[in-house]
Amino acid sequence: MLFHLGHRYDDDKKLSHVEVTVSNDTLIRTIFIILVTLGLVWSFLQIQSALELLLFAFFLCLVLNGPVSWFAKKLPGKAKGSRLLATSLTYLIVIVFLGGFFTYITPPFVHQTEKFIAAAPHLVKETQNQHTALGRFVRKHHLQNQVNNLSNQISNQLKNIWGVAFSSLIRIAKDMFSMIAVLALTFMMLVEGPRWQVGLRKIFVQRKNDDLVTRISHEMYSVIRGYVNGQVLLALIAAVLVAPSLFIMGVSYPVALMVVVFISGLIPLLGHTIGAVILTSVALFHSVGAAIVVLIWYVIYINLENYVLAPKIQANTTKMSPLLVLIAIVVGINFGGLLGGLIAIPVAGVIRVIVVEFLEQQKRLPKDYLSQSEDY
Repeated sequence: MLFHLGHRYDDDKKLSHVEVTVSNDTLIRTIFIILVTLGLVWSFLQIQSALELLLFAFFLCLVLNGPVSWFAKKLPGKAKGSRLLATSLTYLIVIVFLGGFFTYITPPFVHQTEKFIAAAPHLVKETQNQHTALGRFVRKHHLQNQVNNLSNQISNQLKNIWGVAFSSLIRIAKDMFSMIAVLALTFMMLVEGPRWQVGLRKIFVQRKNDDLVTRISHEMYSVIRGYVNGQVLLALIAAVLVAPSLFIMGVSYPVALMVVVFISGLIPLLGHTIGAVILTSVALFHSVGAAIVVLIWYVIYINLENYVLAPKIQANTTKMSPLLVLIAIVVGINFGGLLGGLIAIPVAGVIRVIVVEFLEQQKRLPKDYLSQSEDY
């Protein structure tokens, strides 16, 4: 079948109509490309959760690659340079640290939870009593309806406690499986990563391009490592700047909660949301006022980090401008949600490396561009 497009003229040279000719091969190729594209998009949506686990494992691999490489160089005798042994030692240290941390924080957290559950009915009565400070606060800000709704929800949840417990167990089981999968993937990436890198270069890189690929790969790894280092620095800053609210309000176990903030800060996008929920919940065991202050303090810090600290620090560590970092974050989150936000800055940094290298090869790059990018 042929579709024909062309110009047809009458005898007096006037255009009568337009015809288009499209061959069957072209039509079949077009349909095939559309179907393949739709199939790839559908496949991506189906494996999005798996991709998130892989990217998170890759992120942890980059975080732990430094300690693993250091251990591998310091191992004595024949074990020197063993990635397997170095990775095992690094994992052991991390597990001991996290085990000690959870051993320290879990018993008091459970005790505070039991106290809060026991005191919950009394708190509800205080909100309804106009002679108490909490009751006056609720009435002043017209929160009676919200408090009643919350009380009803708590009552319904307590009535369906077994269903809630079962759902929670299923969710915890899924999270545990994901965590184990991430740890296993990270372990194998740390052990086999260098061997994979050498093998892929032998397969895909010609010898004449070896120096170019080495330089670009080194710059890309520097960008990704800089992003990881920046995330660690931001997590440390978060732990330091959020801590004053805990000490001022007298919240129990502030040092342990600082560690919670630090660990939460290592998780891009959702990390500080998780940290804010944990800190506010613990502060609520102390008092409602403490919980409100801690939550407001944390929210202020989150906005400070998102719009001031993160663009500046990531710009310094990835050698990108703060504007480019902020654009990458906004585009990544809006385009790919959690997955897009997780890889936005590293991907933007890698694209920048490729574009700069191309322009440099074409001699189109301004002479002072690279020196200006190092000033961020």
